Amino acid sequence: MAKRFTWKLEEQMHERGIHQITGLQRELERHGIDLSSSQIHRLVTQTPERLNLEVLAALCEILACSPSELIELRATARKRKASGANVVDMAATVRPRRARVVRPPEGR
Repeated sequence: MAKRFTWKLEEQMHERGIHQITGLQRELERHGIDLSSSQIHRLVTQTPERLNLEVLAALCEILACSPSELIELRATARKRKASGANVVDMAATVRPRRARVVRPPEGR
């Protein structure tokens, strides 16, 4: 499955003059976020599957950016329902027949 977004933390760090993970770690600690250097390394170098909102808010404050500058969304094409030889358009091929209701004769 293709990813629907691009994680741009490393790019934003470099634009703001933060070139080392230890620099980001110090800034996060000032914002009350205590992550190990390996956790921060993964956060910077890999796209996170989940992200705590406190961490996201701290990153935005540290980098003076908005979440949309850290997470770039990609337009994705919606999957279309199956079509082709296996799908029959009933409205175009079959015409309904009018129902005729007949009451049985009395006494039966």
